[in-house]
Amino acid sequence: MRYLHTMLRVRNLDIAMKFYQDALGLKEVRRVDNEKGRFTLVFLCAPEDEGLFKAAPQNRGAPLVELTYNWDEEKYGEDRHFGHLAYEVDDIYATCDRLMKAGITINRPPRDGNMAFVRSPDLHSIELLQKGEPKPPAEPWTSMPNTGHW
Repeated sequence: MRYLHTMLRVRNLDIAMKFYQDALGLKEVRRVDNEKGRFTLVFLCAPEDEGLFKAAPQNRGAPLVELTYNWDEEKYGEDRHFGHLAYEVDDIYATCDRLMKAGITINRPPRDGNMAFVRSPDLHSIELLQKGEPKPPAEPWTSMPNTGHW
């Protein structure tokens, strides 16, 4: 398992970028504008890690901060500004199976063979991402419903 990123929700992307990019000196390495979902994701890394980001498949080489800006105003409360920790795993299905056997609920199953979410005992969301290419969809994951929140 390898640490990938931490997601933080921001209310004003311009103000957030002034802090993370201009004041802290982080580098924007990727941006995703999702019209359908009505959100923007901005991935930032430390200047020394920029080469790691560019050299890795799927741009997962450097530890990142992911800023999530939802276009429509949302009331998060202080506890919802933190989004999730993300880890890359060698085998998403084996990892989720091992977690389930340990009594951990898979909140968002890896139906796509690529991504799953679980929660810590303190309700922190943990995103698990398949290393390399997504695995082919497989049961029981394909038909497993979401459970709770992530």
